[in-house]
Amino acid sequence: MSRRRFLKNLGLASAGLAIKPITTAAQTTAKSLPLKDSPLVISTWIHGMEANAGAWSVLENGGAALDAVQKGVAVTESDITNRSVGLAGRPDRDGHVTLDACIMDHDSRCGSVAFLEDIQHPIDVARAIMDKTPHVMLVGEGAQKWALENGFSKVDFEVPIPEVQKDYENWLIKSEYKTGVNVENHDTIGMLALDASGRMAGACTTSGMAYKIRGRVGDSPIIGAGLFIDGDVGGATATGVGEAMIRTAGASAVVESMRRGASPDEACYDIVQRILKKHPGVEGMQVGFLAMNMKGEYGGYSVYNGFNYALRSNDRNEMVDAKYMRTWG
Repeated sequence: MSRRRFLKNLGLASAGLAIKPITTAAQTTAKSLPLKDSPLVISTWIHGMEANAGAWSVLENGGAALDAVQKGVAVTESDITNRSVGLAGRPDRDGHVTLDACIMDHDSRCGSVAFLEDIQHPIDVARAIMDKTPHVMLVGEGAQKWALENGFSKVDFEVPIPEVQKDYENWLIKSEYKTGVNVENHDTIGMLALDASGRMAGACTTSGMAYKIRGRVGDSPIIGAGLFIDGDVGGATATGVGEAMIRTAGASAVVESMRRGASPDEACYDIVQRILKKHPGVEGMQVGFLAMNMKGEYGGYSVYNGFNYALRSNDRNEMVDAKYMRTWG
């Protein structure tokens, strides 16, 4: 073995030892699948089960991962019972529901939209930005104007919806801003898919933090923070308090860790550990990551217990409990 190759292998081995996660027997360990002839999709939280079904309708027929993730997360955007994704989500502190989303493919093509109002599927706008413009991200009034000029329409129902408006009016009494752990005020849906041809894509969409300052944008539409795909390595997506992911370029950091030889579980652990070290006031703040490599190995890690993700393959359709650093409650 050459000296250069020996040193490279030694470095990878050392990196793997440095970030090896400690788990308990009660925590689920993810398995890998033979993805050369078996597509796979994973997505955050219990709403990922229905989202995965939407993505699977594309993947099982030989469709592309990019189309699958777009269709999958759009299911959650349409769910009027969901309070953290889509126009049924909770508003900002001024009473407006604003939406963020991004999408990215195997070849690093990507599109993003942020601070968008009155359009039902921000993920579709993000895909159109990717396909039709030389840009990556459009925001706010300009994003809405572009969307309306390019075939999208404003919704014809009341936003916020009456139930959400009532909750908002109750919140105004004290106007206390809290994130909480595993409560539906920051539960973004992020999705990663690997299709039968071995190509990966990802999507992320949210209505953002409940009662956030108007104009606030979290990690979900930011390429490298809430989502990152590299067709040579794999992909990662995030959920939870977005500021922590932005400050650490979380999703891209996970992918870079996998590039250095870490497993998806180890890579997610690595960035969660970094957030705990770097982010002040982490007590009571949930952050979770999902990752998948090009071999079809997948995993997740979070600050606190309670984060789980949906898995769909030819022979599995289930929720998986992610590993975690701390116990809450």
